[in-house]
Amino acid sequence: MTGPERMTDYGRLIVRGEDRPGIVANVSGVLTEFGANIVSLDQSSSDPSGGRFFQRTVFHLDDLPARIGRLNDVLEQRLADRLGLDFRLVEAKRRKRVAMFVSKADHCLLDLLWRQRRGELHMTVPMVVSNHPDLGEEVRQFDIPFFHVPVDKDSKAAAEKEQLNLLKGNVDLLVLARYMQILSGGFLEELGVPVINIHHSFLPAFMGAGPYQRAKERGVKLVGATAHYVTEDLDEGPIIEQDVIRVSHRESVRDLQRRGADVERLVLSRAVSWHCDDRVIRDGNSTVVF
Repeated sequence: MTGPERMTDYGRLIVRGEDRPGIVANVSGVLTEFGANIVSLDQSSSDPSGGRFFQRTVFHLDDLPARIGRLNDVLEQRLADRLGLDFRLVEAKRRKRVAMFVSKADHCLLDLLWRQRRGELHMTVPMVVSNHPDLGEEVRQFDIPFFHVPVDKDSKAAAEKEQLNLLKGNVDLLVLARYMQILSGGFLEELGVPVINIHHSFLPAFMGAGPYQRAKERGVKLVGATAHYVTEDLDEGPIIEQDVIRVSHRESVRDLQRRGADVERLVLSRAVSWHCDDRVIRDGNSTVVF
């Protein structure tokens, strides 16, 4: 997404917590005290009486980089201390640093790199890491560093340590662009940034290898994809985006795979874009997307 909120002096304020009277008034009041102008505001409540409240506010404030620290302090007092809310304040112009893990399938990875180069995704890509060397030359054509870190069952711990050495302190988000390895709970905890994964939406019906062949045999009528945040529980993290397309008996297994790859590209790019634009608010094992 492009637009004024990516310009200098635009900020985003993300609020989450138990719904109660006065939240919107406090957010608006603090921003007004600082002379900020609210340019968009989205909010949602699961229940006005004891439910969960979510809000995304985009605002303009002159000289924001110099004033954001003081603004954060006041919001801490008004929102966190008084109302018990979680909040996050960011400068809209700051691009998130997004690393990518990939194996051999290139469709999701190259789509993200192409969209980033065209300015469709508000992010930088400091590195691509793969457990196979196959995509190195294609990645380097985008002037992005490519690191080959082999992984097998006997070297998984050492590989994750090497990956962490590359990532820690250098990224704000990790995207698994068809990375066919399971990340350990220890890796996720030590990495300390969100991780987004993409996979076909046949789960849990067709787990493991050859899902499209088995889907064809069962006569599926929908092919889709799911993008979600990664947790220690495999493929059970908070869902960000999903989509499907209709298919029929006429499609071959290869047709299903091709159409599935198309959906995966779209779903993953949306999820990454929304995350980079601070549109996704996690709440337990669910998400709110503005």
